[in-house]
Amino acid sequence: MNRSTFLLPTLAFSAALHPVSLAEDTSKKSSPDKTAYTLFNPTPDDQLREMSTDRPDQTESAFTVDAGRFQVEMDLFTFSRDHDDEAGADTVAEDWSAVTLNLKAGLLHNLDVQLMLAPYSHSRTHDRTTGDRTKADGFGDLTTRLKYNVWGNDDESTTALALMPFVKIPTAKRALGNNAVEGGLIVPLSVSLPWGWSMGLMTEFDILRDAADSDYHVDFINSITFSHDIAGKLGGYVEFFTVTSTENGVPWQGQFDVGLTYGLTDDVQLDAGINIGVTDSAPDWQPFVGLSFRF
Repeated sequence: MNRSTFLLPTLAFSAALHPVSLAEDTSKKSSPDKTAYTLFNPTPDDQLREMSTDRPDQTESAFTVDAGRFQVEMDLFTFSRDHDDEAGADTVAEDWSAVTLNLKAGLLHNLDVQLMLAPYSHSRTHDRTTGDRTKADGFGDLTTRLKYNVWGNDDESTTALALMPFVKIPTAKRALGNNAVEGGLIVPLSVSLPWGWSMGLMTEFDILRDAADSDYHVDFINSITFSHDIAGKLGGYVEFFTVTSTENGVPWQGQFDVGLTYGLTDDVQLDAGINIGVTDSAPDWQPFVGLSFRF
């Protein structure tokens, strides 16, 4: 198994054991007490934390939506292309989707619930060797997630850690999904660095159905991202994302990602970027444009 499988879990575990070593001493700093706020007792406007999104990079944020507030994050349009030429194959797979949504609601000051859905997806495959073509379109799978912020939501520390269990509910037709219930756990760690830089680390454990539909296996996902403001409300990020599977015959995947964000207001953000495969097993490229807002 690739060494990167163990690197980010080790960093996250180290941070959990020694949060003070990665953060400033906050014993003399005060933070607002927001424990009284719930879904039915919303956080006042003057106590809202800076909006944090789980997009556009693939590394999830460690910060939750404020209690009683709602946040919508969407891919306005995303496209993926992968050319498989291994072992004599010559197959091109293309997928695109519109208005893929992540709907969030703040339940408590450190807990939110999320519903992810894909109202419309289109997939097509062309085998250039045989000439066969297949295509499918329709509604995608549903995924429900909880995000629990362990620390760092509102205090003055330079780190934040969250736990995100999730379950995928198979609602897509067979040609667009695998008709299997799947789930896992995501552990994101956010770190404030000197000179205005931010770093995100994520490790994820996915329990997935085998391609042969005979059993389940575990995928290990790890990523690291760095972001910085460029000019005004324009920001940018670079990211490295990996997938290591325990399923037999599935190779390690790696992607290099880059993108931009622009804050129209404190509550509205535009983004655009591209994920580029650096291994044959990863999609060749995935451009996207997105929008996030809260209320």
